[in-house]
Amino acid sequence: MNHSSSHIHNTSTQKQHKHTTKRLTEDQVRLLESNFDSSKKLEPERKQQLSHQLGIPPRQIVIWYQNKRARWKNQSLEHDYSRLQLQLEATLVETKRLQKEVEKLRTELNKVQAQQVQQARHHKYYNNNHRPPMDYSNFVCGEEVGSSSISLEDNVNNLYHYGDQVFEVEEMYAASCMMGYDLRLDGSERNSF
Repeated sequence: MNHSSSHIHNTSTQKQHKHTTKRLTEDQVRLLESNFDSSKKLEPERKQQLSHQLGIPPRQIVIWYQNKRARWKNQSLEHDYSRLQLQLEATLVETKRLQKEVEKLRTELNKVQAQQVQQARHHKYYNNNHRPPMDYSNFVCGEEVGSSSISLEDNVNNLYHYGDQVFEVEEMYAASCMMGYDLRLDGSERNSF
């Protein structure tokens, strides 16, 4: 036999050996599965023990373990992917719920802020237009009648508290004084000329 014919003979022997691998029985598969469940890694001693116990070549056990480990990893990845997908969907639902809640709270906040602005405007308007009248009963055009305890500071404070309304009253009072009238709060008039 020459070199080329021995090579062909070795190749055909390898092909026959590959095809002589027996298909595993259900009992053999069950035993391999239980061993795989207890340990995913095949130790050399365990490989020899299973080979003798099952009556199959050690190489076939190694290949079965490799294939089983690959399938197991794929199943684990698929399981992890499914779990992560469910978590993602739950997170997206929760995110949408929180976004709606934030939007609702923003709307409520805007309403409250608008109400506060409106109340502040109303309060300012009310304070400017509904003040108690100033007491001018102690004053007659340009001169003080009787002894008054109203000081300059009190008048300044009254101007501060009464705002524009004070100027309107004082303008009317000044105009009446220029025309020679003394307007009293009791409704009587006195001509100062």
